[in-house]
Amino acid sequence: MPDIFETTIICDNCDRKTIKNQFYKEGFRIRIWECPNCGKRWYHPEDKQDYEDFHQLKQKQFQVKLRMVGNSYTVSIPREIIDFEEEFNREFNKLLNLTLEEPGKVSIFFNKRIRKIFNNKEQ
Repeated sequence: MPDIFETTIICDNCDRKTIKNQFYKEGFRIRIWECPNCGKRWYHPEDKQDYEDFHQLKQKQFQVKLRMVGNSYTVSIPREIIDFEEEFNREFNKLLNLTLEEPGKVSIFFNKRIRKIFNNKEQ
């Protein structure tokens, strides 16, 4: 099935052909069509929806239990997070990477690749 990004959009403000572009926001690639004349933007609907789903999930705070299993501790990861990762990350792996970032902060990574950080600005 062809992607909608392959289509050409004509700006409804100034009747000019738009330019395809992209930028990164919080690790998400967001494809856009942008009018070179007036600067109006149209966001790729799938990219926009993925980002909005992530942002909604990011706003939630989960209470999880820390349990002892054998000689290790376990933490339950809410199903919503796993479902999102499985849908978003096609290379989803059940073997996770865990690091101690600083005292009181543990990070879990669902994949091996490291997301690029763009100095807290859109590109």
